[in-house]
Amino acid sequence: MFQIKRKVGKIEIVLDAKKVGEDYLLTLTGGEEHVGAVAVGLFDEKNQRASSSVITMPGHREEYLALDGARQVSRVTKNTSVFVVGIHQDDISPEEIKNIVSAAGKMVENFISFYKKGDELEEQDKDLKQRHEMNTRSKA
Repeated sequence: MFQIKRKVGKIEIVLDAKKVGEDYLLTLTGGEEHVGAVAVGLFDEKNQRASSSVITMPGHREEYLALDGARQVSRVTKNTSVFVVGIHQDDISPEEIKNIVSAAGKMVENFISFYKKGDELEEQDKDLKQRHEMNTRSKA
């Protein structure tokens, strides 16, 4: 499980990520939590491309964050991702929206860096296990 929090203006936004089998479920919430947009990211092995689709609740504007986040996560992980976004701040200004969008993008980048480090550690672990097995066999 991964979680990162950022204070942006008057609210705190939180990105939670959880592995579900080989796939990922991410939530990005802040202020008055809710579900404003839900996107699914897919990775096409044949074409080596990621795509995403979004459903936005009436009256909400989080579709860009969900759509882009799902696509980015699926592109890097090469797995399906579901990205749920719900951020609400009363009387929000255009500048505050810009700051939240920027912070959210950086938070997704932080998750991707975390994922890549974990992937590298898994590869190193596999290498160590293989070397150990080879050494054990050669001693037998």
